[in-house]
Amino acid sequence: MSLPNGADIVDICLGQLGKISDINLFRKTRDKFALSQKFLGDKAYIGDHAIATPHKKLSKAEISELHKQENRQLSSRRIGIEHIIYRVKIFRVASERFRLFLHHYNQVIMTICGLVRLRLNCSYILTINPPYYP
Repeated sequence: MSLPNGADIVDICLGQLGKISDINLFRKTRDKFALSQKFLGDKAYIGDHAIATPHKKLSKAEISELHKQENRQLSSRRIGIEHIIYRVKIFRVASERFRLFLHHYNQVIMTICGLVRLRLNCSYILTINPPYYP
């Protein structure tokens, strides 16, 4: 998870061995968060009251302009999180089969998330205080 606009990674939920859907993994790890906390999700998370999801188009019907506008607002809020996930997947540990010993996976993925955080923090600092080159 990350803060709004992809400012930082605040929680890492390591996956489980085997096939499990996103919504089931969320339901298993939900007790780590406050009950009042709300989340943003894509269409895979439809059905949970704590997750804001986009409106789906009904079969043989058009989606209303209000729902289209709400979907655009939701996707603009989620884009920062998607960029963080992309940056983690650049290292290919989270997107491909892990070929080292399984007991090394946690250490490797945490190191990658640390590198992504370091890069985000450095780029944020540079945008506030751009380097001076005489």
